[in-house]
Amino acid sequence: MEKTIALLFGHGEFSVILHILLIVAIVAVTAVMATKNMTVVPKGMQNVMEAYLGGVLSMGKDVVGEKYARKYLPLVATIGLFVFWGNVLGIIPGFESPTANINITLPLALIVFFYYNYEGIKKQGVVNYFKHFMGPVPLLAPLMFPIEIVSHISRIISLSFRLFGNIKGDDLFLWVLLMLTPYILPIIPLGMLSFMAVLQTFIFMILTFVYLAGAVVIEEHDHGAHVEDEVVEEFAVAQP
Repeated sequence: MEKTIALLFGHGEFSVILHILLIVAIVAVTAVMATKNMTVVPKGMQNVMEAYLGGVLSMGKDVVGEKYARKYLPLVATIGLFVFWGNVLGIIPGFESPTANINITLPLALIVFFYYNYEGIKKQGVVNYFKHFMGPVPLLAPLMFPIEIVSHISRIISLSFRLFGNIKGDDLFLWVLLMLTPYILPIIPLGMLSFMAVLQTFIFMILTFVYLAGAVVIEEHDHGAHVEDEVVEEFAVAQP
């Protein structure tokens, strides 16, 4: 029994796996509860999940339009649920946030990276998709192309390390706080950590939509990079 508790509340690879399985179980139970007795007038968990999906859909409409927002809703909503519970789990004393581990956030970033590039190539074609990397001025194409390649690869680092760094920092802050005041319930700091958990989830989701927009709506809007810059700049000030 003691070994089991140590594995769940301790450190190490197996502990991370157990926490991931716990998150998967939470998401699965939530999905079952939301769809078990669906009614025209939603209530209970169905109401919560419909509000969540409606929020994600509204977020996507502002970035990629309604058609693509509905198409990518399952991906972004699922990632959002996983990241949210991964962030929140570390706020509970005795648990750790899987998203505070770079081995978890990096695969999430890679999933987004490969998927949006796949969607862009599928929608635009290989030639047109990579032609966009060369910029509007043919003379500067040899310079712009490698810069764009590096810029896209850096998104992996941006997505993974932003989430990992912020959640790891929050976990360390809570750990130090509980050591200093072990018998006092830190309501305000816990509220701040909860807010940061939601904020980091939102940022990961909105950037996923932005990357998808830059890949699939190049010809329709031709401002994917500008949208990304605005989103990153807007939420950069929220980073601790």
